[in-house]
Amino acid sequence: MAKPDIGEEEVANVTEAVKSGWVSSKGPFIERFENRFSSYIGVKHAIAASNGTVALHLALTALGVGRGHEVLVPSLTFIAAANAVTYTGAKPVFLDSHPDYWCIDPEAIKKSITDKTKAIVLVHLYGHPCDINHILEIARGKNLYVVEDCAEAHGAEYKGKRVGSFGDVSCFSFYGNKIITTGEGGMCLTNNEELAEKMRILKDHGMNPKKRYWHDVIGFNYRMTNLQAALGVAQLEKIERLIDRKREIAKTYKEILGQTDSVIVAPEMSWAKNTYWFYCILVNSKVRDKLIVHLDQDGIETRPFFYPIHTLPPYSHGLKLPVAEQLSARGLNLPSGPRITEDEICEVSSAIRKVLKLLD
Repeated sequence: MAKPDIGEEEVANVTEAVKSGWVSSKGPFIERFENRFSSYIGVKHAIAASNGTVALHLALTALGVGRGHEVLVPSLTFIAAANAVTYTGAKPVFLDSHPDYWCIDPEAIKKSITDKTKAIVLVHLYGHPCDINHILEIARGKNLYVVEDCAEAHGAEYKGKRVGSFGDVSCFSFYGNKIITTGEGGMCLTNNEELAEKMRILKDHGMNPKKRYWHDVIGFNYRMTNLQAALGVAQLEKIERLIDRKREIAKTYKEILGQTDSVIVAPEMSWAKNTYWFYCILVNSKVRDKLIVHLDQDGIETRPFFYPIHTLPPYSHGLKLPVAEQLSARGLNLPSGPRITEDEICEVSSAIRKVLKLLD
């Protein structure tokens, strides 16, 4: 689906880290990765973490989200966004998707705010940005925090500015299939120095940075290793090339599949730069699962869209969100790794058209 692009630069950095002996949560690559990534996104402070899920939990905890609070979350996303809210003791409130670009619907946000609402988690789904200015206007009017979940959208842009630079805190994942990877790993970004220091303390067991082994608060072990950061530093050097390749892949898929009547291709709004974490299509919900099976038999791996979180057992309470449910039932992620060849894209596309014709 998304084999990472790992070359000699990554091997050299990780080898250097191993030979130095700094293989755990201390070492020069961590600070280097934090500084370079925050500069790339355009934010002052970066706090590396062990993965994207704990980055979300760290951000929400530092913002004071807890018991008695509600946090607005899109239902059509990976479950980590809701789980991170639940870890704090707060209640995730699930919202529907916008039908044109599939991210959280700003109008649904307006209708869902109560006196318990503390924050909004935005997810830039599959590499496409949310309508951020619209959401920020709503949030600022109600004194709500905004957390950007950018796990799937490294380098994506909203009106010419990179996502991750808008919210009170933004959170990234560097899992193995992301646009850049550290194997596992995550990052919190913020322009608020006080908030950044709070997250640094919380991620390191709540230890006082000026008094070793003195713990003023209960914290977590959410630290990134120097080995992970060594990989990340090398990956970050090639991020623009990787994004360009993702967009080339998307262009090729769109040129072939966009001519197929039974396929709706991935959106890109006029105000957005989509980085196409996975290239996505929509097909008839009655044939989607059959299409997956047929493609698998041809040796082509695909993935269905996420199940809407409000339909999953831990969070199911009879809620109906029709857009999210329809997108989930129709959505398909196609092989999108940066090393996929043009011939392979054509092979995948041809197989999809062939199977859809058969199933119709």
